Amino acid sequence: MKKSILSSITAVALLSTAVTAGTPVSAESIDDLKEQINEHEQEKSKISEEKNSLNKDKQDTETKINENLSEQESVENEILDIEDELATTQNNIAAKENEIKATNDEIDDLTERIGTLTKEIEVLEDKIEKRDALLKDRLRSIQQNGGQIKLIQVIFGSKSFVDFISRTSAVNTIMDQDKQIMEEQAADKQLLAEHKQEVEEKKDTVVAKKEELELQKTELLALKDQLDNQKKERKTLMAKLEKEQENLEEIKLTIEEEHAILAAEEKAQAQAIALAEQKVGELEQLAKEEAERKRQEAERRKAEQERQARQERESHNNNNNNDNSNKVASAPETKVDSGNTGGGYFIYPANGRLTSGFGMRNHPIFNVSRLHAGVDFGVGTGTPLVAPADGVVSTAGTMGGFGNVIMISHYIDGKSYTTVMAHLSRIDVSSGQAVTQGQVIGATGNTGNSTGPHLHFEVHPGGYGNPVDPMPFLR
Repeated sequence: MKKSILSSITAVALLSTAVTAGTPVSAESIDDLKEQINEHEQEKSKISEEKNSLNKDKQDTETKINENLSEQESVENEILDIEDELATTQNNIAAKENEIKATNDEIDDLTERIGTLTKEIEVLEDKIEKRDALLKDRLRSIQQNGGQIKLIQVIFGSKSFVDFISRTSAVNTIMDQDKQIMEEQAADKQLLAEHKQEVEEKKDTVVAKKEELELQKTELLALKDQLDNQKKERKTLMAKLEKEQENLEEIKLTIEEEHAILAAEEKAQAQAIALAEQKVGELEQLAKEEAERKRQEAERRKAEQERQARQERESHNNNNNNDNSNKVASAPETKVDSGNTGGGYFIYPANGRLTSGFGMRNHPIFNVSRLHAGVDFGVGTGTPLVAPADGVVSTAGTMGGFGNVIMISHYIDGKSYTTVMAHLSRIDVSSGQAVTQGQVIGATGNTGNSTGPHLHFEVHPGGYGNPVDPMPFLR
């Protein structure tokens, strides 16, 4: 603010004091007050424009917040879908692992069966080898004895019928045995071939099945890795969106705080204007009354001078005419103390060491780089807080990240300032209240966005919204 509310109130008070003390009210005094009213009207208009700009910023921020929340909802749904797909994939992997285990068990059984068949094959091969040797001996014997002709000779060479029957039975037995051996040999060879084929087919089928299951499991594991990566990416995006939302909410809160501050200053400006306009009317009436008094006094002096002139002419005492006795001493010029607090410097609002300076820093709570618009003093909860200079309280209450906060408007050496004291445990003043330098106005604390007891102190030349390093302003 180019002019503070306190300056108008001070000007009105000084003019009222001057009138009460009998000091003439000049047109210049009234014009000065009217000029201040005009300046306040302009400031009020500027505040309205700033409020409109803040409203637009707030709407834009709320739009961004809504877009952010919508995107968060979309990402959250994607994460849920991925988690569902992950759960299904995990179940499929477990099922494949169970199938692979069953296949491995089947392979183990088949391996055992193959071992058994191998032994059976060895036995069959031994039997076949022995039968082959026996058949070869039979054939060799037949060939050596002349084949079937010799057998007939054996039969017909019988000496009696009983001998004939006996020889015929023996020949039939031999022939049946040979036939049985040959049939068994053929059956064993066929069984051997079937067993070999069975083992080979089972082995090929089971191995192929296991390879297919292993391939399916590999594909499922790859899908799981892909889904895990997608979920990780979505989680990262969600964290980024949540952090962005925190920042937007903080921006929105800051805008709302500034809007509240401007509203309070606008209200105070209106009160100051109304008070000043009322005083203008009173001063104008007093000026009229003073003008009438001066007119009457001038007429009285003129009449007195005429009376004295008549008396002098009548007494013919021209030598005793003293012009100085007819002069009226003018009232001494009255000088009013401006209430200057000393070159625009403030006293420390609380006794404590500096723990954090002004400037960009990593926010201790939100973990983002942002401007620290003031300085921090390490003081315990309940430490007395004093007004850094004379002024008028523009804000006193709870405000977002500031917690309990007091803001004071000052007017020093023709310049306006706003000081901010935040994270308080107690507030002893109210909005619109005039305070003096060193007056206890509350106590420090740990409210709002604070990591521990301390006092946050800001200085804004020209009104709130223009933070500068407070340290050069402190003494």
